[in-house]
Amino acid sequence: MKQRMQTSLVLLSLLLLTACTGQPVETQPKPAPEPPAPTVQTPPPVEQPPQYPYTAPLTGLGSQEDLNNKRPLMVMINNAPPARPQSGISKADIVYEVLAEGEMTRFLSIFQSQKPEVIGPVRSIRPYFIQIGIGFDAMLVHAGGSQEALTALARSDYSHLDEIQNSRYFWRESFRKAPHNLYTKPELLEQAMQDKNMRATAELPHFTFLPQDAVITEGEPATKVDLTFHSLNKAGFVYDEKEKKYMRFTAGKPHVDLTDNKQIAVTNLLVISTKHRVLDSEGRRQVDVVGPGDGYLLQQGKAKKIKWKRSGGVIRAYADEALTEELPLLPGNTWVEILPTSPGLAQSLKFQ
Repeated sequence: MKQRMQTSLVLLSLLLLTACTGQPVETQPKPAPEPPAPTVQTPPPVEQPPQYPYTAPLTGLGSQEDLNNKRPLMVMINNAPPARPQSGISKADIVYEVLAEGEMTRFLSIFQSQKPEVIGPVRSIRPYFIQIGIGFDAMLVHAGGSQEALTALARSDYSHLDEIQNSRYFWRESFRKAPHNLYTKPELLEQAMQDKNMRATAELPHFTFLPQDAVITEGEPATKVDLTFHSLNKAGFVYDEKEKKYMRFTAGKPHVDLTDNKQIAVTNLLVISTKHRVLDSEGRRQVDVVGPGDGYLLQQGKAKKIKWKRSGGVIRAYADEALTEELPLLPGNTWVEILPTSPGLAQSLKFQ
């Protein structure tokens, strides 16, 4: 009886409390709060490659300028040890490396899509240099030359600029000794073309290029390349997988451009074997730049055995003995290394 009375009093107290507060007494547990909505992070926009309205005819790279009839400049650049490192050579679209006298090579540098600040040191010309240059309808820039070369230029209508008679388009630097200190620049050469009423337009050779994202899968591994022009004149290239380019070495050291001190990088490396013949006691040569002959095309760390010949004015690589299947280039610059047939590619070219 007593217990019942106590229970009744408790219930009465609860009723009075509810009446006083006007709020019902919660007898059920509260539901758990809703979890916060997950934060959605928007990924950064994918960077699109730049779009270009034109394609540079000698490199296959995009260009803001229509270069399809712009006349190239071919400058003879010295490669004797006192002339290294050279200036502007990394901006050349195509470079031919070939022996001159003294077992030293010279760079025949074709400039068309880029303008280096400075070019040099400039050296003299030879008949086989002329053969290469006229295939590009280029203005030939040199400082003197062999008698045979100068006679050929005098008898032809080839556009050329010889420093000997045109020194105001060149200058000599004091940090090097002559003859390794002669320089020029594109603005001076273009001014010379204008002053001498030379054509600024040209009929350019046609090159075929692979797509920008092409991957080379065929060929022998060739990530390290050694070239021997002479026992005292050696060069090489090492493939950089990240850059997808061959980095140039001369005499075992990185070969840099003096303008920016960056190592010279090459996309397409064409190595060919040609007939060389010494003509006189000065060591002047006759070099076959017509072919056909043997060689290798090196791209993206792979070497493909090829046949070569001069066709349409320029040296080209072919996949077949009949010289009908031309191999396309990767978009980028090209270096052509011209080695003597004696002792031959087996001795002069090594790659692995």
